[in-house]
Amino acid sequence: MTIDENDRKLLNALVNDSKASLRKTAKKAGVSAATAMKRIKRLEKEGYIKSYSVFLDYEMLGFDIDVLIDIKISKGKLFELEKKIAKSRNVFAVYDCTGEFDAVVLARFRNRRGMDAFLKKIQKYDFVERTNTRLILNTIKEENIMV
Repeated sequence: MTIDENDRKLLNALVNDSKASLRKTAKKAGVSAATAMKRIKRLEKEGYIKSYSVFLDYEMLGFDIDVLIDIKISKGKLFELEKKIAKSRNVFAVYDCTGEFDAVVLARFRNRRGMDAFLKKIQKYDFVERTNTRLILNTIKEENIMV
């Protein structure tokens, strides 16, 4: 099923503040609370809304190192290796990509030792041909987009 303008308004209200009350979310979207509840339940059921979450300040929590790790993987083993890497508690995103590398991993670490141990671990995995790691110096923007 497709979404309409009221659905978009509800989704955007939730993106801005998923913790807001149903009444407040409905008001922001310009619909009644009953309409909001019905539509949000439908959007959840149909998979438009995957989950509700918070944005944490990882630097305040002691995670000072963010990296992008490009990985070149032997043919035929991409998904197997990506799933294995995705299990690490430091990894927050794994993407297939085009270009020179087959996958990009985004990860956070408390210190260089943790990052180094993780890199050495994945470099030992069968089917990893090579990696290229880039340290993220500053995050300018990191948020959901409006629909």
